[in-house]
Amino acid sequence: MDKIQNMKNEYQQMVKKTSPNSNLLRDSVRAFWVGGTICAIGQLITNIVKSFGYSKDEASMIATIILVFLGILLTGLDIYDSIGKYAGAGTIVPITGFANSMVSPAIEYKKEGYVFGVGARMFLIAGPVIVYGTITSVIVGIIHYFI
Repeated sequence: MDKIQNMKNEYQQMVKKTSPNSNLLRDSVRAFWVGGTICAIGQLITNIVKSFGYSKDEASMIATIILVFLGILLTGLDIYDSIGKYAGAGTIVPITGFANSMVSPAIEYKKEGYVFGVGARMFLIAGPVIVYGTITSVIVGIIHYFI
């Protein structure tokens, strides 16, 4: 029993030694202001589009499309990953993080070809989100139809 406990202790020490040190307050502030800035940019785009006479729903849809495009563009230019290293979860939460999760595997596996590389790997991370989102929307639609 002591041998197992010693192995556990050694493992915990090894994990502690190799894990990067994290400043929780600094990381939280970075995530908050970067994620908030992304959301504020989205709201600014929505307000600008609404000023052209679009309804709130139309402006929100257009802003979403623009933010996804910007996330894809910044990922392709290798800028989004740098922002992600700085801000951590602040870049994952907004819709641009979803765009980044779709494009990153596709870019990484481009050398394997467009079908088996880009096409197959594009949904590696975001695929479950799309599947469960679609299933959930169908279930909610059915419930809404009958209630």
